[in-house]
Amino acid sequence: MRKINRFMAVALTVAMSAGLMACGGGSATTTTKAAAATTAATTKAAATTAGATTKAAATTAGATTKAAAATTAKAAASGGSGSKELSLYTAYPEAEVVYYCNAFEKATGIKVNYVRLSAGEMLTRVAAEKDNPKASLMFGGSTDNYIAANTQGLLDAYQSPNLSDTPKEYLDSSGVWDPIYVGCIAFACNKDWFKSKGYDYPKSWQDLLDPKFKGQIVMAHPATSGTAYTVLATLVQLMKEDAAFDYLNKLKPNISQFTKSGAAAPNAVALGEAAIAITFSHDGLQPTAEGYPIELSFPSEGTGYEVGAVALIKNGPKAEQENAKKFIDWICSKDGQSLYAENKSFRVPTNTKAKVADGLVTLDKVKTIKYDAKWAADNKKDLTAKFESKVSNASEAKDKK
Repeated sequence: MRKINRFMAVALTVAMSAGLMACGGGSATTTTKAAAATTAATTKAAATTAGATTKAAATTAGATTKAAAATTAKAAASGGSGSKELSLYTAYPEAEVVYYCNAFEKATGIKVNYVRLSAGEMLTRVAAEKDNPKASLMFGGSTDNYIAANTQGLLDAYQSPNLSDTPKEYLDSSGVWDPIYVGCIAFACNKDWFKSKGYDYPKSWQDLLDPKFKGQIVMAHPATSGTAYTVLATLVQLMKEDAAFDYLNKLKPNISQFTKSGAAAPNAVALGEAAIAITFSHDGLQPTAEGYPIELSFPSEGTGYEVGAVALIKNGPKAEQENAKKFIDWICSKDGQSLYAENKSFRVPTNTKAKVADGLVTLDKVKTIKYDAKWAADNKKDLTAKFESKVSNASEAKDKK
């Protein structure tokens, strides 16, 4: 059953790549076709009525006016957005985004259509659609990506009133994106593999270079994954650039695969395809909710961390703007972020009043470096290009199906 659950998640990912997926219902394409069919039928009926008698036409016109007035009133009641749908791009794992979007629809009546991408792919798509955005929100992924998006003029500023319960160190000083969770880089280890070998879990970055781990480590690619870029930026900030790339080349023989998304790495460890994943602690722990044998260790030299965010895409679909702000308010709220514990996602909420999951790894429990997200964002293009030329090209990255 556990393997079937993860197979279904992969199948959903493949299906949604063709377009926006709708939580709790059909796709945006299906809705459009239905709307077109209804419009055509209404137009034909109106033409027939108009051709019958002047009186009937007048009656129809009166009914249409009343219907329009009712529609306007309904839109006003819903906050003036004129829509009961919302489209977004998300870096959350498939199972999580479905859970949160369905909860939001239940709370507000607003249906969410989404595309699941890695954080790097999400930023690339929003940039490519700059002149004609197809979605209203970027949802999830580290703030490195949001700082870069804001620098490129891709975001609109919005600060939720619910940020009053969020520590100041997590807030965006430019007032554009909203923080919604935090998590640190960890080593997710397959407990059964280590037990069978009689090995201790790696406790430092240097431990990962041990030849006994040859072909047993998996991580995502920094050019496509926000998780992996946080790993790269952490190593550069910890060791300095030349030493960091020297370290990564020494590590490469031990890496079995570079995945496109950060969440795919711990899945490989859960299924016994690798012994260690370099990933965020919350992603590493998530398979344990399904009974997979994963435990975490943290590098003694210090580790980096992310602040996850959500933000409005600049010039997104006009009819959805109020709905998008409602979503940001909801996910910044106590109720919205308490879903992390309810869904066993192991994310650390930024709202201090939200429920916290059992076994959660908070930043005060591990040694972290003074991670500079602004520096990481400013240097992302340069560092990912160097990773491709010195360590591994992005074309080598893939998520196993």
